[in-house]
Amino acid sequence: MDSKWLLFCPQLPATPSSPRVTVWRRMRSAGSLGLDNGLWLLPFNDGAVEFMREMKDYVNTQGGTSKTFLASAFDDETQSEILERFRQDRAEEYAELKEQCADFLTEIEKETRRKNFSFAEFEENEQDLNKLLAWFEKVQRRDFLGGSHAEEAAAWLEKCREALQNFRSEERRVGKECRSRW
Repeated sequence: MDSKWLLFCPQLPATPSSPRVTVWRRMRSAGSLGLDNGLWLLPFNDGAVEFMREMKDYVNTQGGTSKTFLASAFDDETQSEILERFRQDRAEEYAELKEQCADFLTEIEKETRRKNFSFAEFEENEQDLNKLLAWFEKVQRRDFLGGSHAEEAAAWLEKCREALQNFRSEERRVGKECRSRW
C-alpha cells in the first residue's frame, strides 16, 4: 500500500502550555498519529488538508509556526509501522468502547433484576446509549483503516440497543399494569 501522508510540524512557544495541549487534543480527535518530537501524521485526503489548514491557522494565532508536508513512507517497513500504529490506536479506542458497552449492559441487567422500570431510569439509560453511539461515530470518523474492531464494537452497540428496547418494553408493560390498578 503506497499511501500519501500529511506530516504536520507545529512549533509553539514554551509558555503558555495550553496551545500545545489544544494542538495535541485536536490532532488526536482527528485521528492523527503522534510521531516523535511533536510531529503529526494523517492520511492524505481533502478533509485532512482542510483540517491541517485550520491547525496551521490556529498555531499562527498562538504565536507559533508550522509546516505541513505531503509525504510517503521511505520503505515498506516504515509504511507497515505507520499502518500498525493507526490500527493499534483505533483498536484501543474500540476496546474501551466495548468495555463501556459491557458496563451499560450490566446496568440494564441490574435494573431489570431490581424491577426498576421507571421512566426516569429509562431516560438515563437512553442518554447513556446515545453517548455510546456518539462516541462510536467519533471513533469511526478517525478509523481510516476499518477492520474487525469496528465490527465488534458495532455488534456490542446493537446488543445495547436491544437491551434498552427490552427494558423500555418492560417499563411500558409495568406502567400499564400500574395504571390499570387505578
